[in-house]
Amino acid sequence: MGELRTTLTAPPGGVLTDEVGVITGELELATSCEQGAVRVRIRYSGAEEWYRLSAADCELHDPRDHEPLHACLAAVLNRP
Repeated sequence: MGELRTTLTAPPGGVLTDEVGVITGELELATSCEQGAVRVRIRYSGAEEWYRLSAADCELHDPRDHEPLHACLAAVLNRP
């Protein structure tokens, strides 16, 4: 299904990443799905470096669920 991206504002307390810990502010969420394997990354809006969203990668039984999963993650994380 490729990659989906959404710009959002981090919730109070920020978003935990594997590489640098908590990040805050305006962020860009990206999810990709290949054969059901979902990879979730996040970065500061406009930055080049991506980080893994802690404990967010998963396996889908149906790759068509990629878009709803992305929408749910974006809704949970977007808390201006």
